[in-house]
Amino acid sequence: MYSEYNLYARSGYDAALEPLCREAGLGVAPFYSLASGFLTGKYRSEADFGKSPRGGRMSSYLNERGHSILSALDEAADEHHATSAQIALAWLMARPGLTAPIASATSLEQLAELMGAARVELDEDTIMLLDAASA
Repeated sequence: MYSEYNLYARSGYDAALEPLCREAGLGVAPFYSLASGFLTGKYRSEADFGKSPRGGRMSSYLNERGHSILSALDEAADEHHATSAQIALAWLMARPGLTAPIASATSLEQLAELMGAARVELDEDTIMLLDAASA
């Protein structure tokens, strides 16, 4: 099963699909795992929108909740010596029932960074920090 799911877009999956999928033993491959790049941390203000063609879509994320999520990602990234993108993907990989988060890269450097998420093991405190910021 495919579903949009990430630290920012949680409500639809958490409320309705997760219990159903877990009960049925279905694996879920979430797409937009990095919220069109927002969860990489490179879009923190309107001035950052020009950093990529996707920048124009970031205005919907730049609110109190979005900034809270970025702050939690920053804290977790510092603690785990990782990037925000790696933490966001590691959080998805730690979720029961999620089988293969889908994220896109536009360069080999980005691909290498994203693949580094597989080496990040989040502890319970970090997961709780991210859950609270994104709830």
